[in-house]
Amino acid sequence: MAKKARATFQKREKERARQQKQHDKVQRRVAAKAQRTPSAPPVEEEALAIAGMRPGPQAVPPSWDEAHPTH
Repeated sequence: MAKKARATFQKREKERARQQKQHDKVQRRVAAKAQRTPSAPPVEEEALAIAGMRPGPQAVPPSWDEAHPTH
């Protein structure tokens, strides 16, 4: 009968170790997330390309008028 009591104690210790390891893992994840969170959200390249555009016809850039005379 002593073996059963010992096995139960070992199971309990193993479960405590598993829970502690899982708790530590969660804490490491939270700490890593806090460190890598930037102060400003990243801006996508596409968002930068269309930042000044509005719906409808667009104005012709001045450099295009100089390159292609309408004469």
